[in-house]
Amino acid sequence: MSEHSTSLPLVPAAARAGRLQQALGITFGVAIIVGNSVAVGILATPGEVAGYLSSVPLFLAAWVAGGLYALIGSIQLAELGCFVRRSGGQYVFARRALGPYSGFIVGWSDWLSTCGTNSAVTILIGHYLARIFPALLGSEQAIAVAFVLVFTAVQWRDIHAGRRAQEFTTLLKGVVYLFIIAACFLLGGSHRAEAQALPSSALAPESLSLAVAVVLAVQAVIYTYDGWSGPIYFSEEVKDPGREIPRATFAGVFSVMAIYVAFNLALVYILPLRTIAGDDFAIGKIARLFFGPRGDFALLAMIIVSLLSSVNSNTLMATRVLFAMSRDGLVSRRAAAVNAGGTPVQALIVSTAVAVAFIMMKELNALIEMLAYFFVANYAMSFLSLFVLRRKQPDAPRPYRAWGYPFTTGFALVGALAFLVGGIVADLKNTETPHHSSILALGLLVLSYPAYRLMRRPGYEQEGE
Repeated sequence: MSEHSTSLPLVPAAARAGRLQQALGITFGVAIIVGNSVAVGILATPGEVAGYLSSVPLFLAAWVAGGLYALIGSIQLAELGCFVRRSGGQYVFARRALGPYSGFIVGWSDWLSTCGTNSAVTILIGHYLARIFPALLGSEQAIAVAFVLVFTAVQWRDIHAGRRAQEFTTLLKGVVYLFIIAACFLLGGSHRAEAQALPSSALAPESLSLAVAVVLAVQAVIYTYDGWSGPIYFSEEVKDPGREIPRATFAGVFSVMAIYVAFNLALVYILPLRTIAGDDFAIGKIARLFFGPRGDFALLAMIIVSLLSSVNSNTLMATRVLFAMSRDGLVSRRAAAVNAGGTPVQALIVSTAVAVAFIMMKELNALIEMLAYFFVANYAMSFLSLFVLRRKQPDAPRPYRAWGYPFTTGFALVGALAFLVGGIVADLKNTETPHHSSILALGLLVLSYPAYRLMRRPGYEQEGE
């Protein structure tokens, strides 16, 4: 493999009909991170974190610590995204560094997880709409399918439509959270005394040591930050990846940190931690303080608007993963077909079909919990890939090098492995809802090898280089 095989030639968009087009910039990169990261987790996780930590400084420090870990992880992926300039996300790195089978595991789990996340978000939109408009009760699945199809139609024409949709919906999300945060600080002062009288919620078991409580809280926060890998799914579609992927990654992570820290500052400005603890929708208490019973409806409407960017981003990313695997010869070549506008249309159709199928599943939440283990494992595979590629090609040109390598890379890898092990242990000890998602995930991992042998075509190892 030559040292130049990690990059693709720069070809004018007009000359590349039927191929991915270099049409994306830093604004899209920031939008894909913020749009994908800031979703349902920021609404529910403060209650979990407050359940572990009864100190406001520790509560806020956990959100800063989670953001710093996301930043360290993003530094590693920024180098990989600039070095291996092929769209497709973490699958591309694992395949290049660790081989076809490792790439297969990362690719199919990432693709299924992203499709499943898209389904879960659209179902939540359906539930929220049904709460606002009771006539829609019972139609949540149909609403979810409609949202998936709408964003599929938006992206069908060309990459520019998908880009504009991502940037616009993320702007709406930013406006929504800016409004919520500003309202808390501007209107909250007169309601703080009233908030003190609200009943307390569930707290963490007293048997937990402070160290364990801090670890569990930070782990929950880091999961909430997930989504900072967005730009690397589009590496060969970025106009100047060596320059714009790192800039978009850092700007995106800092933007998410600003939103998360400000949002939690707004919560504790009005509500005591004891009333936040254990509540998966603490911001709803503030809405009811401000606007009475109708506060929930106004808040739900704003949250629905803020979730639109998540639907668009997941649709975009799932399509790129399947496209990359198809282009490399793992699945049918049809999924690598790209229209004149730069959209992998067949991959878009199949990803949409899988998302719709997941919407119809009764056990979607259990599936998402199981696939969540692969999210963390995939990050670990990516950090390991950076070590491997640095060793295999030490002198290859790298437009961007991860700051602090190998120490920051090692820290990110150890952190990912620790979160993975901690999640498995917690799952096995969970007696209230014993899904044992970790065991099911391990079972899928075992079954992945025969599936890989069955699906790949002869010569797969040589394709896609």
